[in-house]
Amino acid sequence: MDLDLDLAALRPLGGFFVLRTDAVPRPTPSTLAEAYENPGPEVYENSMTFRVQKVADALRAPELRIAASVAQQGLAARLWSVSLGCAALHGRIPDLDPRLLHWDAGAPDDLWLTELRPLPGDAATLAAVVLDGHLEPLATALRDRYRVATGLLRGNAASALAGAARQLLGWAHANGRTDVAARTRALTAELLARPALAGRLDPATLRRRSCCLYYRVPGGGVCGDCCFTRPPRSSPRAASG
Repeated sequence: MDLDLDLAALRPLGGFFVLRTDAVPRPTPSTLAEAYENPGPEVYENSMTFRVQKVADALRAPELRIAASVAQQGLAARLWSVSLGCAALHGRIPDLDPRLLHWDAGAPDDLWLTELRPLPGDAATLAAVVLDGHLEPLATALRDRYRVATGLLRGNAASALAGAARQLLGWAHANGRTDVAARTRALTAELLARPALAGRLDPATLRRRSCCLYYRVPGGGVCGDCCFTRPPRSSPRAASG
């Protein structure tokens, strides 16, 4: 099987599942490895700093840590979608080494992989590629720069994984792919049992046990899997821990 074709086959699942493997545009966007380097205060100094500020401006976020949370969850959703989609449909995933993966922080649906190296599509490999390779260094950078709680970021990661799984399951049911649905459920359950994600979602409902802070943006409300049923009047410390 051709990994290029496998990745192209994910396009019908939606934009979050798209991973480009064509020529990286000029000027070349930074790699995600560069984005995870400790972001500095200057907006154009680091692509993650730029992305957080862009989200803050778009949402009129009263605090940068809210924008950092939203930006992190969006990128987590992209990474989980590509890796889980490939694993469930094709039984393998591309190596998403942050040094090979370029990210246009101005258009976050655009990820370019500059070298295709297939890896097994088991849960341990997905955890190593996405959790260890991306989400943990990203969390470290955001904690250091924006003081975002570890529990909040891990809740975001778990929520993004569950969202990718729901999208895959919907596609599988609509297309009669019971095999894809079964692999999606099994992989998701194994991943949610990993130490970094365990306990972050209610096992029966997949509702979060922490809040991403989106309710604090003007007109934000609460997300569908939020630990709150309505926006709280204040921000309890436990909600973001």
